[in-house]
Amino acid sequence: MQGMGETGEACPFEFNFDPATFKVGDTVSYRVNGSLEGFPFVGTLVEVHEDHVLIAGDPREPEKRYLGTRESRPQVDYAQI
Repeated sequence: MQGMGETGEACPFEFNFDPATFKVGDTVSYRVNGSLEGFPFVGTLVEVHEDHVLIAGDPREPEKRYLGTRESRPQVDYAQI
């Protein structure tokens, strides 16, 4: 997300990229496979488990959750979108 705005403009998000410290409420940058591969997405962790996380990724649909891997940038399967 760096370098996408005006020169010297900071990213408006503070991400947690350390899966060992993930907690509910953290903002994460997550990835989606398939036709959305390579695009960055922003979401909020709503559940953190040993091997996966649940992400609220659409502010227009706050009840919608995406199952993601527990890694620095969680991976979400395109079929969930």
